[in-house]
This record gives sequence, C-alpha cells and structure tokens, in this order.
Amino acid sequence: MSSRRSQQERTRATTDALLSSARELFVDHGFAATSLGAICDRAGVTRGAFYHHFSNKEQIFREVYTVEQKELATVVRRAFWSQQDPWDGMFAGCKALLEASLEPAVRRITLVEAPGALDWVALRDIQAGCKEQMHKGLAIAVEAGCIPARPLAPLTSLLYGAICESALDIARAQDQHAALRDTLTQLDLLLAGAAGRSASGCAHQE
Repeated sequence: MSSRRSQQERTRATTDALLSSARELFVDHGFAATSLGAICDRAGVTRGAFYHHFSNKEQIFREVYTVEQKELATVVRRAFWSQQDPWDGMFAGCKALLEASLEPAVRRITLVEAPGALDWVALRDIQAGCKEQMHKGLAIAVEAGCIPARPLAPLTSLLYGAICESALDIARAQDQHAALRDTLTQLDLLLAGAAGRSASGCAHQE
C-alpha cells in the first residue's frame, strides 16, 4: 500500500509539474509558440515522462483549459451563493465571471489561446459544466419565485452565450475596465427585464 501510494504521489507530482509549466508557457508565449521540449525542460521531466501522461501538446492544453474552467466555475458558484436572492446571485455570478476574465493569465488561456488550440466541439464539451451551473442557478431562481417558470434551456443558452461573447469583447477592448462597467450596466438591465424587475431592484409586485 505504501509503495502504491508513493507511486501515485510521484505520478501526481509529475502531472502537476507538467500542467503548471505548460500553463506558464502558454500564458507567456501562446499555444503555437510553446514546444513540448520547453514544457518538459521547465517541468524538469523527460519527453518519455511527458508522453506517459499526455499524448500531445493539444491534450495538455485541453487539461490546462479544463482546470481554468473549473476554477472559474468555483468563482461563479461562490458569488451566486453569496446573495440571499437567487436572481441577485445570478447577477453576482455573471459579474464574477466577467471580472475573473480580466485577470491576464485567465484571459490569455480561456479567451485568446483556447479558440485556436482546441476545436469548437472540445470547447463546448469543456464549457458544458459552466453552462449547466447557470441552468441550475436559473432553476433555483424559478423555485424561489424570483422569475416566472419558463423553459430554461433556451434562457440558459441566451444568457450563457451573451456572457461568453461579452467576455471576449471586454478582453479585446482598449479600455477593459470601462468595457466591463458598460457591460455590467447592460447585464443588470437584461436580467431585470428577464425577471420583470426594475434594475438592481426587487421583483415587481402584482
């Protein structure tokens, strides 16, 4: 058992070193300009060790991107549950995602490099968890009476697509913080309209 644990620990340590090194290089130089040799050198492992864990550069980028998406999902989830009103939580979660996308390393991996490094199907598969999280948030809002009951699949796609496109626009803006402020203003109005509320206010009473 001790030997098995030790082997698992070594395997985990090697994988973590490769992922960390790859992420740093992808952020600094981009996917196309990063070589497998550079990743191995920075991680302090041989090419043989790399191929024991990953089949190619695209696969390790996919793993790096997957980790980024999981961390973003955690940020969004915490923001959602920080609010008592689930619909306020929806705004808080979307805001947290857009703000996190301004962090240079996150922006480089998720918004700049990912569309070129991975195909569209792979991107959608990895993003499915974040989209499903938004669907769950909407379901909670409906159950709490924050918004009227309605088909949630199309609403999820509309909101999730808008947030992803907005994150791209903010990342490409000359003044990213101004773009973020303008986007959040419009997001407030958009969510208020979807819920039948005044912006940044409570639900309209019948």
